[in-house]
Amino acid sequence: MSYEKEDLIRYRLKKSSTTLQEAKALGENEFWSGAASRLYYSCFYAVTALLSKDDISASTHNGVRTAFFKNYIKTGILQKEAGSLYSNLMSRRHESDYDDFIDFSGEDIFPLFDKVQIFLDKIRELIES
Repeated sequence: MSYEKEDLIRYRLKKSSTTLQEAKALGENEFWSGAASRLYYSCFYAVTALLSKDDISASTHNGVRTAFFKNYIKTGILQKEAGSLYSNLMSRRHESDYDDFIDFSGEDIFPLFDKVQIFLDKIRELIES
């Protein structure tokens, strides 16, 4: 079955929104490591939608990050803070999934929710422009 590019972009943006809701539910229940992971994936899905819009392919998490930085951060399309947030979330997701003795607190993760929402709004604006 083949899909149109617009279908893929819509699907990834929907997945981004759903994943953000999962992060909020985990945060409300104080599962901060899980919330950190879902915040990252929410951004990841949005970034992959943006890359798809511009016909940029990447097949790994690092590849997505590299393409995102090369095409949107280094060019000034998005501010460096967006890149810093994405890298921070990627690191936290990796730590929570693979490192021992990592326990995030509400202080670590709760402030990221608003930043992620702003990030996602900017990505959507770029996709819609």
